[in-house]
Amino acid sequence: MERLRRATVLVAGLGAVGSYAVEALARVGIGRLRLVDFDIVQPSNLNRQLFALGSTLGRPKVEVAAERVRDIHPGCEVEARRLFIASDTVSQLFTDPPDVLVDAIDSLGPKVALLAAAHRAGVWTVSAMGAATRTDPFALRVADISETERCPLARWVRRRLRALGIRSGLRCVYSIEPAPRAAEVAADPPPAEYELRRGRRRRALGSLPTVTGMFGLVAANEVILYLARGAGPAPAGLTAAVRGER
Repeated sequence: MERLRRATVLVAGLGAVGSYAVEALARVGIGRLRLVDFDIVQPSNLNRQLFALGSTLGRPKVEVAAERVRDIHPGCEVEARRLFIASDTVSQLFTDPPDVLVDAIDSLGPKVALLAAAHRAGVWTVSAMGAATRTDPFALRVADISETERCPLARWVRRRLRALGIRSGLRCVYSIEPAPRAAEVAADPPPAEYELRRGRRRRALGSLPTVTGMFGLVAANEVILYLARGAGPAPAGLTAAVRGER
């Protein structure tokens, strides 16, 4: 518990996956949470995001998240940053490096920029891959980025990271459930002009609150076990449990 209390965890992306990760980390007693997101709560978030309520519509997600964390765990030091993560902004998050990063971003460019910055800073990372369109909670897996398979988003992340000289060393939560063609197309690399704008219009993909929530909770579980053990990856037993092998 003391290790958890002294830890600083950065959670980037406070949507369907990130909101559940934050919830678990707050309830387990993490001492400091650095929460990062650029978006506001919208009606389309109500079906799957913990911070999306009728009373929070139109408010920045980081503000709502920070309030909820303080209500759950008053002793937690919460740092809320409303920031669009991109290659020119991501370094701001690592000037005071956290102990752990939870990456819950679903946009390829920002995701790769964040993961590369964390890798350079030597920050232990858990990254959530594609959860949209998935319906089978028992298809979740936990592995190094180099061992991920059948996930379109993970495939593009691997390619982008390899181009930066990064081939391994990032823990991932992903699904081996076959993705519909719509998800394959949505995971295609963005056009070149994407880097010049703050986000791009993307095809909306259906998501279940159950599966996206499990992605976030499994990511948080990885963090908790990593911190509680002092160092190193989470025990192999977790992966076996996710696979339904025990």
